[in-house]
Amino acid sequence: MAGCAARVPPGSEARLSLATFLLGASVLALPLLTRAGLQGRTGLALYVAGLNALLLLLYRPPRYQIAIRACFLGFVFGCGVLLSFSQSSWSHFGWYVCSLSLFHYSEYLVTAVNNPKSLSLDSFLLNHSLEYTVAALSSWIEFTLENIFWPELKQITWLSTTGLLMVVFGECLRKAAMFTAGSNFNHVVQSEKSDTHTLVTSGVYAWFRHPSYVGWFYWSIGTQVMLCNPICGVVYALTVWRFFRDRTEEEEISLIHFFGEEYLEYKKRVPTGLPFIKGVKVEL
Repeated sequence: MAGCAARVPPGSEARLSLATFLLGASVLALPLLTRAGLQGRTGLALYVAGLNALLLLLYRPPRYQIAIRACFLGFVFGCGVLLSFSQSSWSHFGWYVCSLSLFHYSEYLVTAVNNPKSLSLDSFLLNHSLEYTVAALSSWIEFTLENIFWPELKQITWLSTTGLLMVVFGECLRKAAMFTAGSNFNHVVQSEKSDTHTLVTSGVYAWFRHPSYVGWFYWSIGTQVMLCNPICGVVYALTVWRFFRDRTEEEEISLIHFFGEEYLEYKKRVPTGLPFIKGVKVEL
């Protein structure tokens, strides 16, 4: 997939993805069509079919592969906004849908702007891992079942608002880390040091050694607080903590290999930012 993205003219991926994301988000206009007499499900089916036909007409591979993903995420975001403003017990799920789609789209957009050399279709993180997919599906199932049998559990607005604030904080911190690191940021832990790889210790990296992980950590837990999912809330917290514990240790082994004493000094001064995670242990 990385090869497909490489054949797109450099610098055009960000513009292409943004245009098609906004195109997908135009589903926000669907209520206007229903008021004009078009039935909801019929209108939605026609809208989706029309979007795909338009993308097929405008783009050829590999641009279509980028466009269809960005448009899909924009469509999901727009549906989330509509759901958020609905007067139903699903409104907080709409917040979640907006947060999830925006997270995945912004991962691609920021990489396209900030580090285009590492850009690929994988930068959307839509195929992150089987475990990630199972975790997301589990949270949807829990929300649905609890919303059916205990709908009052999903109406704790102050708790959902707390989760939303956690999500916004995590998202902003992660994107700040990506922008600060620039071309040094990569979605894959690197085992070999490139010629342009430098140790970033300024900006948010002066607060935490792994600000992108800290952001994702609180973002992921915040999504479950937002949904008022007690089971997935606990499971997510334990799972992502273990994931980032292992991930930071793996990454710091490479960073020590790349930068030696410079990274060890940085490690002494700045915490990981993740609770109860100190990073790889170094025996002197």
